[in-house]
Amino acid sequence: MPPPRTAPAWHVLTGEYPPRPGGVGDYTRQVGRALAGAGQEVHVWAPGEGGVRDEDGVTVHRVPGLLTPAGLPGLSRGLDACPEPRRLLLQYVPHAFGMKAMNVPFCAWFAARRKDARWVYVHEAVHPWSPRGPWRHHVLAGTTRLMVRMVASAADRVFMSIPQWAAHLPARVRPHATWLPVPSNLPVEVPREAVDALRSALGAGPWLGHFGTFGRLTAEPLEAALVPLLRKDGTRRALLLGRGSRAFVEGLETRHPALSGRLVARDSLTLDAIAVHLAACDVMLQPYPDGVSTRRTTVMAGLALGLPVVTHTGHLTEPLWRELGAVALAEGTAPAALVECAEALLSPSDARRELGQRASRIYREHFALERTVDALLRAAPT
Repeated sequence: MPPPRTAPAWHVLTGEYPPRPGGVGDYTRQVGRALAGAGQEVHVWAPGEGGVRDEDGVTVHRVPGLLTPAGLPGLSRGLDACPEPRRLLLQYVPHAFGMKAMNVPFCAWFAARRKDARWVYVHEAVHPWSPRGPWRHHVLAGTTRLMVRMVASAADRVFMSIPQWAAHLPARVRPHATWLPVPSNLPVEVPREAVDALRSALGAGPWLGHFGTFGRLTAEPLEAALVPLLRKDGTRRALLLGRGSRAFVEGLETRHPALSGRLVARDSLTLDAIAVHLAACDVMLQPYPDGVSTRRTTVMAGLALGLPVVTHTGHLTEPLWRELGAVALAEGTAPAALVECAEALLSPSDARRELGQRASRIYREHFALERTVDALLRAAPT
């Protein structure tokens, strides 16, 4: 009989996992692979089809409806069938858990798993209050606040993608919660020949790039900054990457027909291909409704590849973005400030190259996947 294992196995709980699309799923996969590469036993539990498979050293358990009230008994049985000790690492994102982001039963189940070490990484804490919003949004905002407090109160360790999430944790938990920025979900190195070939195929620029999902709260400020930048110089073109990019371009060309032919959308690329397309851009333009922050994997993607990124501050922006100088940072959400920052980088100078080099260095020092894995392993009892 083999000797009992003393180090807990990692059991990562997530509402999404590849091949299902989503940034949290991509994050979970790369963290799981990195932990396995460090010699850890790693299991991932996620909704989906496919049963149990070994994927790059990680045992992935996909079960339809896994996190729903009907699926929780099966999740309990599956975990209990795995040898002790176990460490649960919950990727906390309310909207990924189903039940219209109000899956209180799942949070109660997690809180009740006292036989396991319970860790939680808070990607997104709560749905924001909106005084003018419909009543159902008030219900959602209140329920998500209850959920995160329920989970955090029971957790042995709490990690946060941004320090502002601490305000939504119980008071006794806040001093012990750890800020752990997200890394890029894309490859951090790309073949030079692939980038050169793509640039040749795309044609002359300069190319302004954006990577995201093109929801309304991002698409509107992006359009407000992108249109004047393209109008200023007829040689400029834009490369829009991510789900929703094609619809965004179609709408933009309808509203601004003079820009037709200067916008390229790619909405169904692999992660490797997205990285190559980003690397082909001269400047990234990345507005966010709440400002740049360390939970934004799309800005991390640009930094990791050494790209000059133009973005702006907001109510979730951490001080480090002003302190480190990793991006061209506009103060506030006014599109004119974004345009001014972008124009400075598009003008002939060394500023663009210097910012890209600084971005790459700061990413490696502060945000890289290795920093995430090191922090998790340091937090684990020996």
